[in-house]
Amino acid sequence: MRGAGLRFAIRTAVGLILAAVLLGGCSGTKPAAPAAAGELKTFSIRGKIVSVDATKASVLLDHEAVPGFMEAMTMSYKVKDRAALGELHPGDRIAAKLLVRQSADGYDDPELDQIVVTAQAGPDYRPAVEYHVPSAGDPVPDFRLLNQSGRTIHLAQFKGRVLLLTFIYTRCPLADFCPRMSRNFAEIDKALAADPALYAKTHLLSISFDPKFDTPAVLKSYGGAYTGLYTKERFAHWDFAAPPADELAALTQFFNVGVTPGEGQSLTHSLSTVLIGKDGKVAAWYPTNEWTPAEVVTAIKSAAAA
Repeated sequence: MRGAGLRFAIRTAVGLILAAVLLGGCSGTKPAAPAAAGELKTFSIRGKIVSVDATKASVLLDHEAVPGFMEAMTMSYKVKDRAALGELHPGDRIAAKLLVRQSADGYDDPELDQIVVTAQAGPDYRPAVEYHVPSAGDPVPDFRLLNQSGRTIHLAQFKGRVLLLTFIYTRCPLADFCPRMSRNFAEIDKALAADPALYAKTHLLSISFDPKFDTPAVLKSYGGAYTGLYTKERFAHWDFAAPPADELAALTQFFNVGVTPGEGQSLTHSLSTVLIGKDGKVAAWYPTNEWTPAEVVTAIKSAAAA
């Protein structure tokens, strides 16, 4: 442990030195494309939070290499949206946008925006809100939702079929999050459709946690785009729905979906995809974006055969 701590301290020190070089002129690194002085550049960044400094609105981040911009290192970053700090804790893994501004000497003012917690660390604090972690065998409450056709649906109505659900909001700007979940579901829907008997035993559900904006009309347009049938989509096998505003908290807390308002109309949120068996109980939970459609289809087939 002492050797590991020393290696981390060295790596942190090197990271901070490299950060100084980066901000002073970015020598030894090359931007992905030339930028005019004052131009804002955006890069995708992923890593693990080492510490949070609320007084400085910053986090110390042990991050992966940022392709075309900088190597993997540990350094401090300002957080653009201070409201997001309350959702960040040491050990959390995040994905975010790194914003830097081109100057005459290099790049200045690096800060993190659109932060999404992709994996939560085991908390050593008591959170203000207690989230339920979906586990195999957990009975799923009969939450009600308003779907893309303006009809009220209930989770209990899918008992007897295998239900795969995930959480999205239609304005999500991060390609690896809500859009990725919807692309994955589109691929799963096509795979299930290739087996009519299995198709009849299953259903897909994308739940928005932005009910004020994601009205039935918005969800219908969004859903039709992902199924590829647009206005011809009948949504017989895949629903897009949102809960009533007064039931949103109970729904997101049960499925362990953290949602925090960001700047403008953005929402900082975690991911949650849940496979529910024919008995209405949790069969599997996928809390990140690292699962593949193929592995989930295999899980669906197993649940349908049970």
